[in-house]
Amino acid sequence: MKTIGLLGGMSWESTVTYYQIINETVKRELGGLHSAKILLYSVDFAEIEECQAKGDWERSGEILAKAAENLEKAGADFIVICTNTMHKVAPQIQENIHIPILHIAEVTADELKSREIERTALLGTKYTMTQDFYKAKLEEAGIQVLVPDEADRETVNNIIYGELCLGVIREESRKAYRKIIGKLAEKGAQAVILGCTEIGLLVKQEDTALPVFDTTLIHGERAARLAMEE
Repeated sequence: MKTIGLLGGMSWESTVTYYQIINETVKRELGGLHSAKILLYSVDFAEIEECQAKGDWERSGEILAKAAENLEKAGADFIVICTNTMHKVAPQIQENIHIPILHIAEVTADELKSREIERTALLGTKYTMTQDFYKAKLEEAGIQVLVPDEADRETVNNIIYGELCLGVIREESRKAYRKIIGKLAEKGAQAVILGCTEIGLLVKQEDTALPVFDTTLIHGERAARLAMEE
């Protein structure tokens, strides 16, 4: 079994979910007492979020690249960045290591294509929803991406950073997300991507008639299967 290098802590709330999903997948596939071989480097999210707010992506990339280097030195066979937003600096991280990064948008695109989804809603941080580093991966796969309007993007983003990253789950916020997803469905979305690793803490399949693609679940399961490949 390959060793998975988890680059986590962004936030630690969703990193916990990664650890659980990966080990549950290994247990389901291999049975018995099997569990995944995992190395975890958990960064201080406050430091990363400060870089995000300042637009200092180069500095955040340096921090994560150093962490990835340490995971490689410790014996990781590949890297899983446990956050959608920080895949913005995935190319910078990859330049500093010799092992591959399992890209969250690429594996999500694979799942959408397997379900023949051609047009999807995307929820995430304001960076993920508005910048090309993530949407481009989906569009390259032939998938049209719909995002909320500016006011709704602010709502989605504020709930992520002000609540979900702190482990706060509010019914009022769930209703707000449902309403936003409904608007995107009216615009032709055939599915919704939970493009922030914390959103799955709040939104479940039962909250919408659209097929839900939880990137944390997709990414974690794919990481486990890659680790188990011969």
